[in-house]
Amino acid sequence: MAVTGRGIIRAVFAAILLMPCFAFSAEPIRIHDILVEGTQRIEVETVKSYLTLSEGDPYDAGRVDKSLKILYATGFFSDVSIRLEGSKLVIRVVENPIINRLSFEGLKKIKEENIKSEIQLKPRVVYSRTKVQADVKRILEMYRRSGRFAATVDPKIIQLDQNRVDLVFEVNEGPGTYVKRINFIGNKVYAEQTLQENIQTQEERWYRFMSSDDTYDPDRVNYDREMLRRFYLRHGYADFRVTSAVAELTPNRESFFITFTVDEGARYKMGAMTIDSQLKNFKADELKPLLLGKTGDWYNGDQVEKNVQNLTDALGTRGFAFVDVRPDIRRDENRHVVDITFKIGEGPKVYVDRVDISGNVRTLDKVIRREFALAEGDAFNSAKLRRTQQRLKDLNFFEKVDVTNVPSETAPDRTVIKAEVQEKSTGELSFGIGYSTLSGPMLNASMRERNLLGRGQDLTVSGGIGTQVTNASVSFTEPYFLDRPLSAGWDAFRTTNNLQYLTGYDFESVGGALRTGYAITEQLSQSWRLQAKQDTVKNLADGVSVYIEEQKGTWVTSSIQHGLMYDRRDSRVEPTAGYYARIINEVSGLGGDSHFIKDTVGGAYYFTVSEDMVAHTSATVGEITSYNGRPVRITDRMFMGGDTLRGFADYGIGPRDHNTNTPLGAKWMAYGSTQLGFPVGLPKDFGVMGHCFVDYGSIGHTDATPLAGSSIDQFSSFRGSAGVGVSWKSPMGPIAVDLAMPFMKEKIDKTQIFRFNFGSKF
Repeated sequence: MAVTGRGIIRAVFAAILLMPCFAFSAEPIRIHDILVEGTQRIEVETVKSYLTLSEGDPYDAGRVDKSLKILYATGFFSDVSIRLEGSKLVIRVVENPIINRLSFEGLKKIKEENIKSEIQLKPRVVYSRTKVQADVKRILEMYRRSGRFAATVDPKIIQLDQNRVDLVFEVNEGPGTYVKRINFIGNKVYAEQTLQENIQTQEERWYRFMSSDDTYDPDRVNYDREMLRRFYLRHGYADFRVTSAVAELTPNRESFFITFTVDEGARYKMGAMTIDSQLKNFKADELKPLLLGKTGDWYNGDQVEKNVQNLTDALGTRGFAFVDVRPDIRRDENRHVVDITFKIGEGPKVYVDRVDISGNVRTLDKVIRREFALAEGDAFNSAKLRRTQQRLKDLNFFEKVDVTNVPSETAPDRTVIKAEVQEKSTGELSFGIGYSTLSGPMLNASMRERNLLGRGQDLTVSGGIGTQVTNASVSFTEPYFLDRPLSAGWDAFRTTNNLQYLTGYDFESVGGALRTGYAITEQLSQSWRLQAKQDTVKNLADGVSVYIEEQKGTWVTSSIQHGLMYDRRDSRVEPTAGYYARIINEVSGLGGDSHFIKDTVGGAYYFTVSEDMVAHTSATVGEITSYNGRPVRITDRMFMGGDTLRGFADYGIGPRDHNTNTPLGAKWMAYGSTQLGFPVGLPKDFGVMGHCFVDYGSIGHTDATPLAGSSIDQFSSFRGSAGVGVSWKSPMGPIAVDLAMPFMKEKIDKTQIFRFNFGSKF
């Protein structure tokens, strides 16, 4: 029978339709056995545990492929193959070697332990190419952060027996990649030099060998963008923006050229400042006196942030733990005026979940944690967070302090406080050298550790030796006695003054003291001191004053001292704004031979004159009175000069015996100073600042009983001096030089024009 073309087509089509039926009707191959080959250290059952197939399962190419990927992902194997031999599944593996030893060659700028803490490969860890490549990238990133973009890392392996290897990273650090030039485009109001002084990245200079600011760091450049923005906002340029920041690497990979393109915009003045409060039973007008700035002033972005902080702090003290203060800033581009409404509403109720501290290598966690104004479980308060950061800075233990908060992973109403610190040297070795025509040369030395053993304890050992004065002292302070916010400490001292040439006698004082102190509020603190000492006046010179002869001998003084300190400075280390006031009362006579009451009141006020000029004025008044009918001992009386009034010598001002010109000391004195710090034109990196000052004061009469045949010269008139000086934060420590000239003095006063001291830190 003939087959037509149409019949053939029908037959083929039918066969195609029936093929799946035949295929699915075939019996699938089942795996009866799984064989693992090539293992050395790893157990066969461990390999099988990673498979998605088991004995008795039907063979599935998809599951085989998935098993292959899982075995590779373990990192245990450099090669894996899976094949089917009849009903047997054969897995062939080649194990990665174990690292026997890890070493580095060519390291100079970065310590080996620092690199080891960053990479994932370590001895007795499985070697894999993927991990090696990742670690090479980590090491290169560390060098880039330190400004060495030409660094190369070449990993080498040394094969050993038993499938072990030694891994060696050969490092060529290359030259430092410094910032050769920083350019600014679009700046019209401020010169390039001014803008460079307000960013952290600096151009390469020979004198920056102690700093890394002249090496390129992309994170630092991003920070510089923010610093530029804050600088312009601080000066009224509310529309300012950095349109781009481009870093170009030179072809030899040794230098960078950084270009900031800026759009300064117009300068704005302050318009109306209002407060819009959504809080119940609260009048916003109560907070208006806290707002800084007034209509017509130049707009200041920092001032806006300060106002937010002031409002938040004030609301916190009034019991509003959860508040949200947001400035609504409206710019009038036609009038160039900024109107601000501080909107106060109820913020989300967020609690502190935990506090994480990082970066402290030497300082104990508890030393940092006890400075926190917030603890686990407290209601979160941004003002307390800022206060915590300032308190950590005031410890003066850290180069950098960054306290932030991030959402907690445990609950939406929880936050985690993160404190990241960078420690700095807290040991100080200081020296002082002085000279005057009265007391001659003097050498002082002191050794201080402000963070002893990382516990926050303060230990100071000091001494001085000179032709006229010798002294030694030891002081120790535990700031949190018995883990409570209570400082406790002790002092021991010995002083010998060979001042016959100046006073007509030698004076020796030996004693000790116990002291304690505590905070009453955040700004107000109180202290107590119990002191006992033995004073001796001896070795009287020929022809000494009769008023000194009656003081010859030894006596014991036991006294208790009380102090109150109210401190509103923005920083206790380097204040730029704020003030403090202090009162000290001392009463002797709890035992011993001296009976007096001594009161001292003092304070200082700091304020910013311009961007880099800070001024302060201070004053102190003191008085001592005997209450047993006898004159105050000469060693307890008040003397002025030297540190209290520059331009005058120690003991240079005050009552004197007319016949012998011997200083006798006074019952009261008052002195003060006004000083302005200013730049001297050198780069900020030098740490050199100039200052000019005016010191002034007056001292009262003595309570020595007038004796027949002798008289006392006493002038309680106003004294004053003016001078200039230079201070330098050198790598060896602070160095200062002062030149002062009295412009108001009495004929009996002794002067000292030049003062010099220097110090070193370790």
